[in-house]
Amino acid sequence: MVSIIIAILVFGIIIIVHEFGHFIAAKKSGVRVNEFAIGMGPKLLSKQHGETKYSLRLLPIGGFCSMEGEDQSSDDDRAFCRKSVIKRIIIVAAGALMNLILGFIFIVIMNSMADTYASTTISWFEENAASQQSGLQVGDRVVNVNGMHIFTDTDFAYQLQSDKDGVFDMTVIRDGEKKNLKDIEFTMSKPDKDKSTSSLHIDFKVEPIERSFKSIVSQSWRRSISYARLIWISLGDLLTGQYKINDLSGPVGIVSAISGVVSNETTETGVNWLELFQNLFSMAALISINVGIFNLLPLPALDGGRLIFLIVEGIRKKPVSPEKEGVVHFIGLALLMMLMLYVTFNDVIKLIN
Repeated sequence: MVSIIIAILVFGIIIIVHEFGHFIAAKKSGVRVNEFAIGMGPKLLSKQHGETKYSLRLLPIGGFCSMEGEDQSSDDDRAFCRKSVIKRIIIVAAGALMNLILGFIFIVIMNSMADTYASTTISWFEENAASQQSGLQVGDRVVNVNGMHIFTDTDFAYQLQSDKDGVFDMTVIRDGEKKNLKDIEFTMSKPDKDKSTSSLHIDFKVEPIERSFKSIVSQSWRRSISYARLIWISLGDLLTGQYKINDLSGPVGIVSAISGVVSNETTETGVNWLELFQNLFSMAALISINVGIFNLLPLPALDGGRLIFLIVEGIRKKPVSPEKEGVVHFIGLALLMMLMLYVTFNDVIKLIN
């Protein structure tokens, strides 16, 4: 039960920060905010403070910042639709930007808990290591694997483990010079009874990076970029069919995953608090960055869809009819809600199974 509460709290913080980005940008731009809501569906609590109603709603699957003149015409001088294109772009993009910043902050907190970080510089090889025999050397800093730039050890491990033949083209920094290495080989283990595919054996270790203010900031920035790129790769895999729609997770699946992280670090002998918080902040960062990127997709009802309309308006110097734009976003929202219901249903089935 505690793990579920923590999971809902983490997800709630991510949603609140997103909507607060829209809220504060709107207020600073002189836009009237009619309602600031956390959650969707029927109201549980609400309080009017000044011109804005603050509400908590039943379903913890999102939230909204309702602005005057957002989806319809308005004669109010403080209406969203009467502000300049630049101000409206800032307001619409602010939510996603806040999620990206929050993700970075989560990673900074996570990295502040570690004494050292894994680098991408080779420090040691096993005896008769295949990768050493095919060209890698101690001291090589790997910066590219099979055309993918390597920001962190996570990128390095991802590229190695996602390969099928165990042969790679790498770019390394060796003695201050960039070198391109072809056909770096690794030993592939034979599949066992429980697995249908073989796995790659990593036959080296990497140098540690000592914790300092500079390394915390540097590693956090690199990991943020790494997470963002991983999300884009996953979206591409979804579009190309490598992932199925059943692999998607909604709020229920996210809460379940977060609570799983909490449960995994809780044993009969107690709680491994350090690993718990590190894993929790890592997952929270990934989710927050994911929410930020997903909302920037150019789809109706999402912030990215609204940005497309604003960019078109900026180019043609003439706004699209708010009513027509509202209809497009309404249809997009309806389709999005249908997708959310489907994904949520699948999440519940996975929980039951």
